[in-house]
Amino acid sequence: MPSSSEVVDQVCEVLMGLFLGLGIGGVALLALSLVFDGVLESALDGALGGLFDGWLSLPVIAGFVSMLGFTGAIVLGSTGLGAGAAAAAGAVAGTGAGWLTYRFSRALVRGGSPAAPTKDDLVGIAGTVVTAVPAGGYGEVLLRLAGQPVKYAARADGPLARGAEVWVTAAPSSTSVTVRAVER
Repeated sequence: MPSSSEVVDQVCEVLMGLFLGLGIGGVALLALSLVFDGVLESALDGALGGLFDGWLSLPVIAGFVSMLGFTGAIVLGSTGLGAGAAAAAGAVAGTGAGWLTYRFSRALVRGGSPAAPTKDDLVGIAGTVVTAVPAGGYGEVLLRLAGQPVKYAARADGPLARGAEVWVTAAPSSTSVTVRAVER
């Protein structure tokens, strides 16, 4: 018959395996959420009238489960508090990880990139002629659009020499502009 300390050690080993299994399972679930993005959300679409909207996502559940498991294993292995305290500490840490995951995912969804610039955004931009613009023909100008240098085909009322500073007066297409010389 095993002694009580041997039974306690065996129970602790089983619980440690359970907590570590939860932690590893949570990490695996997080990896699956990268592959099956939105599957759980669509399966539970409209669950409880949207009460848990966003909270029942795979990343949030994965964060909760992995922190529950790993924190429970750490508390169980490093303190003598027992399984109940380890589970409680894991639940608190898991709730925190789930909440942070929810907040970060909402911030990423809301923080999308701004709308792509259109040809209408070109009007009024200053630029420089890089290929001379002949009278009645096309040359090239270098403009800064959304902070990036972009070369456009350009027409002007009169000829413009290379290096001339210009203003965009119209954008007849997405690849060409009409310009006028900057008068100083």
